[in-house]
Amino acid sequence: MAEAIGKRVLDKGWLAARSTEVDLTGVELTTTTPPSSDHSPWIEALIPGTVLATLVKNKLVPDPFYGLENESIIDIADSGREHYTFWFFTTFECNLSTNSYVELNFRAINYSAEVYLNGHKEVLPKGMFRRHSIDVTEFLNSSGENMLAVLVYPPDHPGTIPPEGGQGGDHEIGKDVAAQYVEGWDWMAPIRDRNTGIWDEVSLSFTGPVKIVDPHLVSSFFDDYKRAYLHTTVELVNKGDLVADCTLNIQVGTEPEGDLILVEHLQTQKLSIPAGSHVQYTLPELFFYKPNLWWPNGMGKQSLYNVEITVDVEDHGESDSWSEHFGFRKIESDIDTTTGGRLFKVNGEPIFIRGGNWILSDGLLRLSKKRYKTDIKFHADMNFNMIRCWGGGLAERPEFYHYCDIYGLLVWQEFWITGDVDGRGVPVSNPDGPLDHDLFLLCARDTVKLLRNHPSLALWVGGNEQVPPDDINTALKNDLQLHPYFETNFESNKNFKKEISPILKDPSEYLDGTRIYVQGSMWDGFANGQGDFTDGPYEIQNPENFFKDDFYMYGFNPEVGSVGMPVAATIRATMPPEGWQIPLFNKLASGYIEEVANPIWVYHKYIPYSKPGLVHDQILLYGTPKALDDFCLKAQLVNYIQYRALLEGWTSRMWTKYTGVLIWKTQNPWTGLRGQFYDHLHDQTAGFYGCRCAAEPIHVQLNLSTYFIEVVNTTSKELSDVAIEASVWDLEGACPYYEVFDTLTIPSKTTLSTSEIKYPNSDNAKPVYFLLLKLYKKSDDDKKIISRNFYWLHLPGGDYKLLEQYKSNKIPLKIMSLTFIKGSSYEVKMHIQNTSSNNGDFVDREKGQSWFRKILKNFPKKGSEVKVTEIGGAQSGVAFFLHFSVHTSEKDEKKGEDTRILPVHYSDNYFSLVPGEVMAVTLNFEAPEGVTPCVLINGWNYEGGVVVSLA
Repeated sequence: MAEAIGKRVLDKGWLAARSTEVDLTGVELTTTTPPSSDHSPWIEALIPGTVLATLVKNKLVPDPFYGLENESIIDIADSGREHYTFWFFTTFECNLSTNSYVELNFRAINYSAEVYLNGHKEVLPKGMFRRHSIDVTEFLNSSGENMLAVLVYPPDHPGTIPPEGGQGGDHEIGKDVAAQYVEGWDWMAPIRDRNTGIWDEVSLSFTGPVKIVDPHLVSSFFDDYKRAYLHTTVELVNKGDLVADCTLNIQVGTEPEGDLILVEHLQTQKLSIPAGSHVQYTLPELFFYKPNLWWPNGMGKQSLYNVEITVDVEDHGESDSWSEHFGFRKIESDIDTTTGGRLFKVNGEPIFIRGGNWILSDGLLRLSKKRYKTDIKFHADMNFNMIRCWGGGLAERPEFYHYCDIYGLLVWQEFWITGDVDGRGVPVSNPDGPLDHDLFLLCARDTVKLLRNHPSLALWVGGNEQVPPDDINTALKNDLQLHPYFETNFESNKNFKKEISPILKDPSEYLDGTRIYVQGSMWDGFANGQGDFTDGPYEIQNPENFFKDDFYMYGFNPEVGSVGMPVAATIRATMPPEGWQIPLFNKLASGYIEEVANPIWVYHKYIPYSKPGLVHDQILLYGTPKALDDFCLKAQLVNYIQYRALLEGWTSRMWTKYTGVLIWKTQNPWTGLRGQFYDHLHDQTAGFYGCRCAAEPIHVQLNLSTYFIEVVNTTSKELSDVAIEASVWDLEGACPYYEVFDTLTIPSKTTLSTSEIKYPNSDNAKPVYFLLLKLYKKSDDDKKIISRNFYWLHLPGGDYKLLEQYKSNKIPLKIMSLTFIKGSSYEVKMHIQNTSSNNGDFVDREKGQSWFRKILKNFPKKGSEVKVTEIGGAQSGVAFFLHFSVHTSEKDEKKGEDTRILPVHYSDNYFSLVPGEVMAVTLNFEAPEGVTPCVLINGWNYEGGVVVSLA
């Protein structure tokens, strides 16, 4: 049967072998002597992937992310490039019809390659970030097996790793157009093969005589977003030797519901394409009235349309097709006159940026749709609205952008320049960027074409803490210049009623033309705007400092970082027992503590929870940790406070001092121990939930510097007739302070300071206490909570050591759960109630129980029976720092065995409940085949945890 028009991905059945161990030529491998997995040195290959990922998969080298095993893997600087030069081989079959064409596509390789297909050789030129397409029609065996061999060479300048490490090693990798993190950084160990390999998708594309190439979709808006136009330009290639009379079709439909798509537009154009030519064609614009708009996370729905373009050739039929989802939205950006920070608007509305820096998903480039989906959903779950793709990492893949489109994460995409590798550092690096500037620009232009249709893509940036060399920078500014329609400043654009002038080029004819280009991460509205090193800091802070006027002086901080210790189970899963030793706490003459971590933690870039001279050890505020579990639990308390305070401090000055902040960084591409909200195994730290709380669109918070309650409204609607309930709880379970601040109105896009919490200044204030803030709508009968925020606090100059003895308080809980199972997918709805008495204070326990019964009554009638788990306890008080995890139900006493099921998406975690209070939590996860999962609930008052059965 003839091959259908479209793409076939080649990701199965690949073999690999080191080139020095193969005596055959590429011609021989793909004609007379194909390799076999039964014969050394050929092994099963990971494609897409890298040489090192393949070696790890076959257990020929240890896992470089475990303990100190990376040190036992030979570095390319010591082995020579030949050691990591590898053959990759596969076979495939295809059946071509008359006048059909086939291209072999490599979406990216690192760094150069020779391709052999059935004895025919093609050379893939250098560059990590460029696509390669080879017309292989005449080389194919169209009725049988085809043999494909690819010889992949490492980067030309892999460099050496100085004994002291450093940012980007010896910086030699900067001479190539490749990812720079591979020589190591202060958060990353070196990647021994420098990511050599076929690291992105390999495919075959089947077309007729005319092929569609890189369509460009652009939307324009008029009449306050009531009218919209879709602009489309396509490139068409006639591969035949005859003039092609074509019908070009574009179809736009809504998102599918089930198998149905509502087609909103269908347009057809006739054209002729000369033989052997490559032409660009701009279709007439399509009109939409009040289209569903795409909004960033927290601002609205991520509405997407399906755009399908096909070309039919006379006397042939359908020749090629292309489809992609598309979001109608307009992104504007300018420097705010009030703060000096860069201000973004989406669909005319200002957006306060709260997001994070991103390196890449996995340091060995084991990239997958499944992993990307988890990564991006985690960011959305934290209520973030922007991800910055740092310049030492990747030009991220279309799958990454797909999930950013789905979950509403704006993307700041940098090109491959960093200050450390391109102009400073030890040794001082080359300021002129890569050796081949034309290659850099070719890769940049190709990257733009690959990614430009994604609504999530917000801006291009020349480099990290550096601008590209002058000629590259000038070329990028020219290539990425805005279409005049998108240059319009905010105020005039608001009233811009005219259509785009017919004398102007259509916006879809630009390389991009819709997004700004900023030359560097600390220029033009970021940091001090002049390129001076005014991002950071990157260490632990006193939480109240984030709220102070002198903490950060500029309007938009592109990098501010802190700690990131994971849970103890991750340490045990990623390190041998000698890595389970907690730091020594050495007291200095100044009275500050210096943490001395074990060598494995140091190798994994552990960042201390103290900053001698400025910040006392934040873990020791809770008492000296006894062992790993105690240390990691106390670290989670600090993680939560640290990152919640960071975002709340920035949001406290929304628009008056700041326009945005990006945290350095959201995750690690390996088993690192700093700057992360979830670890490489995909388990979240408590900092994840501190961010989730602080970045909610409507939020009630405590200013830790002034002790005034603030309400944040980042939405486009005024919040009226709301009230704040503030209650203080002590360690004895009493509520000595309760106050309601009602009849409040919070304007749109505003942070409003309301009233002071006076309890700390009262005569009977306890040294350690809990504060619960609730923001609710007064007019709702059930006073539905809009925002809830729980703090544990100590009096000025104090600490949290009293919480240590509070662990022995056994607080009773009642947990009701309902489980829905579809295949391997689990959804667990849980309701957790603190059933302890509140000693007659303000909380109406019966009302809480009634609400609890009401929720359970609304459970769907399908799924398992409701399971009830009761945790006994004699004391009354706050159930503190409750934490869920999901495990296999099998009991395995093997030391260090990791029974967690990961990833899990929780609607909330690391939360606390006051007496009588109820919390609803939803868990979603995939269970391995043959495993019956269970949920474990841990908490400050529940050492050892309690199992909640789902069976």
